[in-house]
Amino acid sequence: MTRTVDVPDLVDRARAGQPRAVARLISLVEDASPRLREVARALAPFTGHARVIGLTGAPGVGKSTSTSALVRAYRDRGERVGVLAVDPSSPFSGGALLGDRVRMGEHATDPGVFIRSMATRGHLGGLSWATPQALRVLDAAGCDVVLVETVGVGQSEVEVVSLADTTVVLLAPGMGDGVQAAKAGILEVADVFVVNKADRDGADATARDLKHVISLGRRERADAGWRPPVVKAVAARAEGIDDVMAALDAHHAHLRDRGELPRRRARRAAGEIEAIALNTLRSRLGTGQAGTAATRLAEQVATGTLDPYTAADHLITALTT
Repeated sequence: MTRTVDVPDLVDRARAGQPRAVARLISLVEDASPRLREVARALAPFTGHARVIGLTGAPGVGKSTSTSALVRAYRDRGERVGVLAVDPSSPFSGGALLGDRVRMGEHATDPGVFIRSMATRGHLGGLSWATPQALRVLDAAGCDVVLVETVGVGQSEVEVVSLADTTVVLLAPGMGDGVQAAKAGILEVADVFVVNKADRDGADATARDLKHVISLGRRERADAGWRPPVVKAVAARAEGIDDVMAALDAHHAHLRDRGELPRRRARRAAGEIEAIALNTLRSRLGTGQAGTAATRLAEQVATGTLDPYTAADHLITALTT
């Protein structure tokens, strides 16, 4: 039997801080529920307040441990915290494999913390396709800070930068050449670098090399006046977390003072709108007249009677008329 969904009631209960209501709303997002548009409309007036911090880095650098330490620090300030831990998907169930709720168990009973593991479900870029809308749920539910932890899939995880106000890139000594990672595109992504597990040999050298590369690099981002700081920490013992928090606060103040924060969030919303529009158009390709047109055009391109660019123009016309 189909479960009845009372969206206004769910939103009211989520805004009152009821974890089950928040979880249900995120499930509707992940499952692409037919009520998703109604959910989005109901949430919209209550969004736009939470700070969004993305944490990314290679597997094994301590992202979950660092996220847990940051949750503790923000809770010490009295702030409500949401965590979206984006895990790889099971090829069988489509569900999250790693289960960050287990790894952040110390916060499980804190009513001021909501933790959700989300599966990528095959989506490249280190994030789930539903992450932007799940962020809206946590924002509307009254979270002051939302931490988004990516799966750590390497260079493709730079997608997190389009989602976060501040992006933290974690590295660890002995995990490979951190400087090469920076040269490979991570330099443009990071607003703050954290060298975690700084009690290991090589931590000072990793931090020093990163600072050198940053001094030589050219910022392509809109906030070109910001030079990413390099902070050393041992998240497992909460050492250096105050310095990480100070760096995060400094970047937030930088964005606010330069008027970059609303511009960055507008770019985030533009990307979300584009993704929804493209997904809607893509879903129409296999149905109705658009589906018939796509099949006919593909046959013409395959036989050489039509070039693919002209075929694409015809398809766009069929989709938008």
